[in-house]
Order: sequence, then structure tokens, then C-alpha cells
Amino acid sequence: MLKKFFPTIAITTIAVTVLLIFIGVIVRASGAGLGCPDWPKCFGMWIPPTDAADLPAQFAEEEFNVVNTWTEYINRLVGVLVGFLIILTTIFSTAYLKDRSRVFGAAFAALVLVIFQGWLGGQVVLSRLEQSMISLHMAVALLILMTLVYSTWHAVKDNYRFTLMNHHRKILFRAGWALLIFTFVQIMLGTQVREAIDGVDKSLDRSLWLDQVGLIDDIHRTFSWTILLLSGWIVYYVKKNNLVQNVTKLSFSVFGLVLLQVFIGIVLAYGGLPQAFQVLHLGVSAILLITVQLIILASKHYR
Repeated sequence: MLKKFFPTIAITTIAVTVLLIFIGVIVRASGAGLGCPDWPKCFGMWIPPTDAADLPAQFAEEEFNVVNTWTEYINRLVGVLVGFLIILTTIFSTAYLKDRSRVFGAAFAALVLVIFQGWLGGQVVLSRLEQSMISLHMAVALLILMTLVYSTWHAVKDNYRFTLMNHHRKILFRAGWALLIFTFVQIMLGTQVREAIDGVDKSLDRSLWLDQVGLIDDIHRTFSWTILLLSGWIVYYVKKNNLVQNVTKLSFSVFGLVLLQVFIGIVLAYGGLPQAFQVLHLGVSAILLITVQLIILASKHYR
């Protein structure tokens, strides 16, 4: 029974984790990170107020912004939901202990990481949004996501055909790992750009903010070419050698997501940093990361 329902629960957990990453970016882009100035409660309450007049006496009314407060509060609620889903995923993964221990091992690792992430979220608030803490918080979120994908893959992999010849398997595995590392580095560079934006003169027009960031933005933009070229080469290699259809679909998905990221980056750079595209940029990065991870896993698949 546990084994039957594990894939559904695990995939649901992955989907909600991706949703949480999107919500986290909304919190970051909207400046709602201190919408709840304390932890684990919000303005000393388990359910925050909708009006400043209802604040506890120890909090000043000027600290309260109803939109920011509820944006951050929803972020915390979805975080709790992810925690419960990962607990459920870990419980159901015990059905694989005898024949596929990696399923349970990865699910348990995700549980440990999400406990750490909950503590880290509190430290982010208590540090008053210290930049390096925010970047670490994002990095751990991505690790949780990838760990869940790894666990789910080993439970469902035999339902799909990924048969490859040994030399294709090795080349795709190495290219996939290179792309995964480059993508993760690019995401971290993006968080550094975002940190630099926090320090620019906000009296300037929003369209001028990136001009004040300096070298890190130039590195971030230039590095995107590495990812674009490598993902394009993977598509070329897969098509040239007529590899199995599921691998072809994955490679095209990766390349499509990279192209989408390039488009979003162009809009951000030349369109005045619209907040909706800031959210899309990091959210799509998370989806790209797990799609590249699937290429690596597929390249190691044996039936």
C-alpha cells in the first residue's frame, strides 16, 4: 500500500516545493521578508492581524504592512505544508527499504534538510534579512528539491525507457553534470546580483538599478552563454545520435527552459526589472535545475 501511493505523494511534494520557491521569490522581490518581524510567530501571534489596531502592545504600528505581513505569513504556511509533505514522503518511502534503499535514504535526507531549513528561516528573520543568510536559504531550498527528485526517480524509473549505449551514457552523464554545476553557479550568481540591487540608490529610476550593480551583473550575463551553448550542444548530440525518445524530450526541455531564461533575463535587463519577471527568473531556474538532474539520472539508468 505504501509503495503504491509513494510516487503520487512524492511528486506532490516536489510540486509544492517548487511552489514554495516561487512564493519565496515573491517575498524577496516585494520586500516582504520582514512582513513578520519575529519567529516562529508573526507579530507575537500564530495568525497575524489584518489591521494595525489589532497588534500586540509590544509592536509599533509603523512596523505593520498588511500586504507584506500576509505575503510572508503565506510563505511560512506553505513552508509548513512542505514540511508535513516531506514527513509523509519519508514515511511512505520506508516501503522501499529492502529493494531500493536509495528512495528512503534520499527522502530522509530531504527531511533532515527541511528541518534545518526551518531553523535557517528563523535565522534569516532574526538577522534582519542578512544577505548571505538569504542566499544560503535559497541554496538549501534547491538542495531539498533535488533530493526529493532523486528519491522519486529511483521509485519510478523503471516505468520509463532510457536505454543508452555505454559511450552515449558516459558523454551525456558528464555533460549533464557540467550543466548542473553551471546552472547552480548561475543561480548563486543571480542571488549575488539581487543582493547588489538591495544596495543601490533606490531614488533612481528602477530601470537604472542594474547599471549600479557593477561587475557581478556582467559576470552573471556572460556566464549565461556557457549554459546556453552547453544545453544546445546536448540537444545536438542527442539528435545527431538519435538517442531514445525520452532522453530527447528531456534535452529539448532543458534547452527550451534555458532559452526562456535568456528571454526573461533580457526583459529584466532592458525592461526596468519588472517584479513578475524577477519571480519567473528564479522559479524557472529551479525547474531547469531538476530537468538537468533528470538527464543525469537518465544517463545512469539500467533496465
